[in-house]
Amino acid sequence: MPILAHAGLLLTWNLAAHLGITYFFLALAFLGMVLGSRWLSRVKEGRGALVLTVAVLVRLLMLPLPSTLSDDIQRYLWDGKVVNSGLNPYLYEPNAPEVSGLRDEAWEQLPHRRVPTVYPPLALAAFSVTSRLPAPAFALKGLLTLFDLVTCILLLVLARAVGQPTGRVMWYAWNPLVSLEVAGMGHVDALGVACMVLLAVCLTHRPRWVAGAALAAAGGVLVKLVPVVGFPAWARNSRRPWLFLSIAVGVSLVALVPVAVSTGGVPEGLVTFGIRWEFNGPIYEPLFRFVDRLGIPSAVSGLLDSLKTGTGDHDFWNQFYPFNYPQLWAKLILGFALLAALGVSVARQMPFAGMQWIFGNVILFSATVYPWYLLWILPWAALSGNRAWLVASATVVLSYIPQFTEVELWPWIYLAVWGPPMLVWMTHRWFSD
Repeated sequence: MPILAHAGLLLTWNLAAHLGITYFFLALAFLGMVLGSRWLSRVKEGRGALVLTVAVLVRLLMLPLPSTLSDDIQRYLWDGKVVNSGLNPYLYEPNAPEVSGLRDEAWEQLPHRRVPTVYPPLALAAFSVTSRLPAPAFALKGLLTLFDLVTCILLLVLARAVGQPTGRVMWYAWNPLVSLEVAGMGHVDALGVACMVLLAVCLTHRPRWVAGAALAAAGGVLVKLVPVVGFPAWARNSRRPWLFLSIAVGVSLVALVPVAVSTGGVPEGLVTFGIRWEFNGPIYEPLFRFVDRLGIPSAVSGLLDSLKTGTGDHDFWNQFYPFNYPQLWAKLILGFALLAALGVSVARQMPFAGMQWIFGNVILFSATVYPWYLLWILPWAALSGNRAWLVASATVVLSYIPQFTEVELWPWIYLAVWGPPMLVWMTHRWFSD
């Protein structure tokens, strides 16, 4: 009966209307991209122009789509409206009485109304500008699509600079997930990805363009904080590490220190995201369940009980109990694993191996992986021909299913998302050894 119930849920009109048709289109587009790559490999002249022309057409088709798979764009525009009002979006969540005068009918659909913004200043600047325009959602999607097309152009430049076939850019430029999440859903990650590809282009011209590489790195951090983990590796590969770090860290601090000062430390929204957000983490999902099965939280509780009895200081040890749960232990384990992986990245060469290693490990060790997070890895997967990540760009769309049905992510949707990429990776390793 449970299997039949799940099958019935998957056939609901809600899923068919919002996800089934979309995924069918993505599957066809992905198949067309595979077939197109074989044909494109035989075309020598005008390859870059063809890649860009198709990329533009695909994005134009996606631009009119309503943002039904994700409501992030509504939050983007709300944060932009708060900025334009002169209030601090890092202090006031949408439910705060201080911003009640800004509420309209769109406020009812805002996600996470009890959480202040988590977006850095450059992202907020984009939200602020477009929220002033007559059709703000379409304007923001259009702006991000332009940056996405800039990424495609920069990838062509990068491929030629390092001697890679320019046809490989198609795996990013024509990738259905990229067009869906940027032109269709309007995710700001496109701006950060453009900064990362510009960074890679600058690193290929080191040490002459080290200042440009550092500014691009800072730009990525000011869109989303994730790129900060790559600073050591990029500094080493720039051949002028102190100049790179002084510019990248300096520019980042100029923009971020006022945020910290205004909030009295780490913004509340960022803390909430780091502690509470969890969805579809490739390693995280099975890990926290394994930690619970091992009885680690119970063992730690027993240790805390002993320490309270032995020291007599109940108030001191009681404050640690709220942090003793499987999900947080899993996040701590993954955090240390990510630090170790990033240490290895310092010795890897840029742009492909190093970039792919950095962003690939960030995704693998993250507790939260929404489909658009893969935008950060796809440029490098495309140019290096990494089949596992390219397959993941097709299967990750299945993680939208739980929001339209009562089917939970774990375990079957999770396996459908990450099983095929893992199988491709293992098969490639076996046949290449």
